[in-house]
Amino acid sequence: MPTTPLSSQPAAPSEPQTILTSKGVADLLGISISTAQLWMENGNLPSWKTPGGHRRVHLSSVQRLQQRLAHQAGYGQTDVVPVRAERRDPAELSRLAAVARSGLSDGQLARMFDPLTWLAATVTAAPIALLTLVTDAQQLFLSRHGVTMTATPRDWAFCNYTIAQDDMFFVTDTLDDARFRDNPLVTGEPHMRFYAGVPLVDADGYKLGSLCVIDTEPRRLTGQQARALRELADIACREITVRGLLKP
Repeated sequence: MPTTPLSSQPAAPSEPQTILTSKGVADLLGISISTAQLWMENGNLPSWKTPGGHRRVHLSSVQRLQQRLAHQAGYGQTDVVPVRAERRDPAELSRLAAVARSGLSDGQLARMFDPLTWLAATVTAAPIALLTLVTDAQQLFLSRHGVTMTATPRDWAFCNYTIAQDDMFFVTDTLDDARFRDNPLVTGEPHMRFYAGVPLVDADGYKLGSLCVIDTEPRRLTGQQARALRELADIACREITVRGLLKP
């Protein structure tokens, strides 16, 4: 019985995709519009710009993100190991109070760390360096070198692991680590493959965030690079302490 060649068979009609604005994304995911815009701008939620400069996203992309977030919340099977409250500092409420007291979320104060992130990137030959502040819901990038994003949801933060210990935390290849291979910062921009971070500790011993370097290729730090990163983090800690003492 003759068959019709595949190339001549009529293609199935494609249905038009529903398009959402940042407000539509925010309403659907139950997040703020600013967070929706951040996810769209940093590539974690694929989007495009209209001729007027407004970002738009397909409903199907949001639905895929919903599935991923549901998995990360523990409602499905996934390789991601999100950092929840039980994985954070046991004195988390006290730590968050210290974060609030530090005043570091003030953008003007944060600029004093820009030379440190530049130096961290330079001495470690890393394309990205960040000085982060870990709040209850977000990881804020107080100073950044090599990226434009200013924050991520806390559950995406590698720095959650950094502030849970006393010394440097590093991941030589994120794709070989089940905790991180499906992290949105690995699967999307900035496509992290390597991370090394040192906790930033205030005068009372609370870990507020980290000074970290990131690469898009798997690698290790040399002994000198690791020492330099620790020294720069120590400088940042001393600056944080001085700022705390000078506050009225």
